[in-house]
Amino acid sequence: MHVRTASLALTLFIATGVLVRGAVAPVPGGSLGGRQVFPRSNWWNLDISRAPADPASASYINFISGRTASNPTATRRVHPDFGPSPYGIPYVVVSGDQPLVRPSWTAYGDESDEGAPGRPLGYPIPDEARSQPDYIEGAVPGGGLDGDRHLLIVDRDNWLLYETGATYWNAAANRWEANCGAIFDMTRNDRRPETWTSADAAGLAIFPGLVRYEEAYGTAEITHAFRVTVRATNGYVWPASHRAGSTGGALPMGARLRLKASKDLSAYRPEIQRIFRAMQRYGLIVADNGSDMYVSGATDARWDNSILNPAFHGLLADDFEVVQLGWRGNPPQPPANVRIVR
Repeated sequence: MHVRTASLALTLFIATGVLVRGAVAPVPGGSLGGRQVFPRSNWWNLDISRAPADPASASYINFISGRTASNPTATRRVHPDFGPSPYGIPYVVVSGDQPLVRPSWTAYGDESDEGAPGRPLGYPIPDEARSQPDYIEGAVPGGGLDGDRHLLIVDRDNWLLYETGATYWNAAANRWEANCGAIFDMTRNDRRPETWTSADAAGLAIFPGLVRYEEAYGTAEITHAFRVTVRATNGYVWPASHRAGSTGGALPMGARLRLKASKDLSAYRPEIQRIFRAMQRYGLIVADNGSDMYVSGATDARWDNSILNPAFHGLLADDFEVVQLGWRGNPPQPPANVRIVR
């Protein structure tokens, strides 16, 4: 999505005659080389097309839509929470030799990861994130002080995912600050410790739930769920590990919404059909409180909101159903294993 500049590497080559590995500054975006993000057995990659619907599905959809006895026709439209900068959540791909820095935690230090197992402590935050936009959600250099300010970093060599929230470069203190940090080994299905948060309220990784441009406009089907927000939540269920609300009637964190198989997608553009088919097969996972039915995606200059917005707005909350809470795949887990923490 962005053109890399090799000016630093070229300067070093001219001066020393040696091209230094990792000399080119990492930029937002970057190729994953087609590599699988988390194992196929991971909850983000779980096919839920034949999972049973939750018995309270209709009630949950009514809550999302704001439907009441006095307003029986209320509904919510789906919205793409992404597009060209400043919309969406950016990510950056770095090499394994990217220098590590240790953020100062401002809220959830006891639930934050200091470093990846077997690796030195710290997070591979590029220096450019201090002074350039589009490294941190919100497109403010250094993160600023408003919004969620997620910073997502993929270490392509060690296949690690580093994520922080409320990320901010405190120039006066000469340090990075964040409310929480989480590190995920993308070769494993490790879940956050019970009741722990992450850079996301549900305790889940953010990056694997983003709609990415190269997937939508590729030739293969998208084979993972997407991240979605709702205005209020009530406890949490697997695969989430953390709660962020106790509103009666609301979905728990970790709940899955599935676009109904009966929804006709034939009138949509091919890239939109690809996104919506993933919603039918892999669904949406509730990961944070926010606006109802806002689907998260990666920031990319190539997105066209004049295409995205009308297409997504063509979907209503009523086009979705709630999958049985806590469902983990075939065979379905007994209801006794479903845990809603209030």
